[in-house]
Order: sequence, then structure tokens, then C-alpha cells
Amino acid sequence: MATQQQVVIGMDPHKRSVTIEVMTGDESIVGHGRSGTDTAGFDQLVAYATSWPDRVWAVEGCEGIGRHVAQRLLAVGEPIVDVPAKLSARMRMFATGQGRKTDATDAHSIALVGVRVSGLRPVVADEQLEMLRLLVDRRRRIGADHTRMICQLHQLLLELVAGGAKRDLSAAQARKILAHVRPTDEVGKLRKRVALELVVDLERTYQRKKQANKELIALLKTTDTRLLDLHGIGPSGAARLLVEVGDITRFPDRGHFASWTGTAPIDVSSGDNQRHRLSRGGNRQINKVLHMMAVVQLRNPTEGRAYYDRKVATGNSPNEAMRCLKRRLSDIVYRALLDDFTAGQATGPGGHRGTSLQSSAAGSHPHTDTSDQSLPGPVTRKPTTTLPKAS
Repeated sequence: MATQQQVVIGMDPHKRSVTIEVMTGDESIVGHGRSGTDTAGFDQLVAYATSWPDRVWAVEGCEGIGRHVAQRLLAVGEPIVDVPAKLSARMRMFATGQGRKTDATDAHSIALVGVRVSGLRPVVADEQLEMLRLLVDRRRRIGADHTRMICQLHQLLLELVAGGAKRDLSAAQARKILAHVRPTDEVGKLRKRVALELVVDLERTYQRKKQANKELIALLKTTDTRLLDLHGIGPSGAARLLVEVGDITRFPDRGHFASWTGTAPIDVSSGDNQRHRLSRGGNRQINKVLHMMAVVQLRNPTEGRAYYDRKVATGNSPNEAMRCLKRRLSDIVYRALLDDFTAGQATGPGGHRGTSLQSSAAGSHPHTDTSDQSLPGPVTRKPTTTLPKAS
């Protein structure tokens, strides 16, 4: 009796519709379709997929536009791997020879990625991480609202008070300033009233931010993460790291993690001219977390500050020293996440706890730091989609 062939179902998701293509391990197309994302359309999609019992869904952007449908597929027990949009775009260019883009060609390129590329990240249902994501996204939005209102208030105060207000302005300080402002013209009176309304909104936003921080910290404590022990990592940064990284074991070593965070320099050497330049790629949200971590360390007498000063003393520019520091901090965060994983698995000693800037995470040689080591190279990983290779 012949066994059912394994297939990858490539999906190009949108808000109200999805387009799929079903592909076997030898890249034969055995099905395709389009359906809505409402209840009837989703049920029809899942029923259609049951024609291939041994299947895996390759969904583009499971952390973005594809999140809503990926979560619904997880809820009904479907296996899913995440296909990065950049990877599917490159596959589309290689497969078609041009950049023509339709839902059908997108689904085809996503299916090709699912068949050809090993090591795609499986999407798993993690309630704790999902709650962290909701809280940290909420905290980010509240912080953005606070910054926007502060900027608006500064603009109004500059028109009401000569020289405006100081940079670090609180709602209480703004209210005190406005109490001494008594405009006589109608425009000035209206401007003061609008400013007072902004102060009220700021006070309300501050309370929301305070409550959001409490919820975030309480949830972080349940994870037993050591990220909060690192100087310069706050609740929002720790939560963002846990949410974006997910499974730390998907990174073979600290070099690949640094490449993902955008802190590994890019080799642009040619001939005898050995040069590196700043990486503009990687996860920019995590890169921002590491940048803030570096800024906080530079403001205090920390090991990070001492490392930065040593780099500048040896001839590096301030920007180059900052990039080296961020690369080094990336290794420390990587080690802390590995320690969290080891502690969670309860497998005994699997790494050194309490990594510092002088620890083994920076390299085996005491005079070699992470920014001087080689960049991550190719890695062999076990395929996530266990399909026969294309002939």
C-alpha cells in the first residue's frame, strides 16, 4: 500500500483573504486555491487541506500580517513554519527571473521556501509569550503616546512662555508653568486651554504607563528570566527580547545571534584592504534594545563604560567603539538567554551563569573580543520540514 506523500502548503496571507499552493517534496504542484479569512472561508481552507494528511503549512509573516491566520491554524492543531518575507521575495526572484508579484506567485515562492529551505522556525502556541507580546506592545504604544503629547505640549509652551519649558518636563511641572500664564488675547487663551487639556491627558497616560509596567514586571517574574539582572535591560527590553527571540536554540552560536540582532559588522574587504561596515539589517527592535542597553551602561561607571573607553583609547572613533560595545552586549544577552533555557530544561550545568564583559562569552583568548572575531558562516541544521529533497 502506497504511503501518502508529504506536502508543504505555502500561504500568502492578507487581512481578508489567503492564497495557497500545495507542493510536494519534488516541487510538483498538487493543489492551489484562495479563500476568505472569515469563519466559513477558514473552515473551507482547513477542510481542503485534509486531502493531504501528512502536511505542514508554510505561512509568510507569522509575526506580522500572517499572525491572525497562523494563530487560528495552531488552535486546530495544524503544524506551521514561519517564512520570512525577505526569503520568499528572493525565492520569487530566483524562480521567475523577474519581480512580478501576484498572490499566486507569492504563494508559489512561499511553498518553494518551505520545500527547499531547512531550519525554518516552527510556530508554536506559547500562552506566556503571547501575553508578554500583548503587554509589551501595549507598553510601547503608551510610551509613544506619551512622547507625542510631550512634544505637542512643548510646542504650545514655547508660544506661551518665552524660551519654553525645560526638556525633561512632567505633567505637574507643566501645570505649574501654566498656572502663571495669563494671556489676554483670545488666541492665547485658547492655546492655554488646549495645553491644559494635554496636561490632563499626560496625567492619565502616566497612570496607564505605570499600570502597564506593573503588569509587565509581574508577568516577567513568572518567566524567571535573568535578563533583568543585566545592566541596561528594563522590563520592556527584557519582554521584547523574550518575545522576538522565542526559542534561543534556533541560533547555533553567538555569531549568528549577533547577525540576527544587526550588531555583527559586515565584511566588505577587497584584496589587501580589510574593512567592515555597519550592518543595517537584522531585527531592528532588538537592535534598539541593545543600543539603549549600551547607552545606559555608558552613562554609569560600568564594565561597558570601561570597555568603550579602552576602544576609544586604542584609536577607535566613538561610533566604532559603540558598535563594538553593542556587539559585545549581544553576546552577553545571548548567554543570558541560553542560561534561561538551560534552567528551564533543568538539564544541569550547560553554561556559565553570571556572564560579564570579561567572561568567556567574549572569546577564548583574553585579548580577543567579540567584535574582532570572525563573522558567522554557513551552518548545517536539521530541516524543519522533513520532505524529500527535490531531484
